[in-house]
Amino acid sequence: MPGFEPRNPAYAQRVQASFDRQQVMVLLGARVAWLGPGECEIQLPYKPELSQQHGYFHGGIIGTIADSAGGYAGFTLMPENSSVLTVEYELNLLAPGDGDLLIARGHVLKSGRTLVVAQVDVFVVKGGRETLCAPLLQTMMNMHGRHDL
Repeated sequence: MPGFEPRNPAYAQRVQASFDRQQVMVLLGARVAWLGPGECEIQLPYKPELSQQHGYFHGGIIGTIADSAGGYAGFTLMPENSSVLTVEYELNLLAPGDGDLLIARGHVLKSGRTLVVAQVDVFVVKGGRETLCAPLLQTMMNMHGRHDL
């Protein structure tokens, strides 16, 4: 994995402030667990309201935290006068989201002037054991000149 230099030394505070404004993350109960240049980990504890008919984390919930983990991994590398917006992603559900916690670990593969590509691996944790349940490949757009407010 390449090492990246953030273009904004205050990237961590900026990412956390943006994350805190995402009302869907508040609603779900997700939190940023770790952040570094080109990397972001989001954790989401299980609650029944996030499940599908079998009691597993719903696939839409898995995609939601994966999208945010990749997006914020990319946002760590963007300049101050910019914002991030997902262009597209592909999510593959490999295993049921059967567990007590979801962990989405995003890392940037390529950071260009306008487009950023990230990979996210989402793990479900049950009995202390992590199982890969969904990898995601994502493309984001650096929205130059648009503050993330």
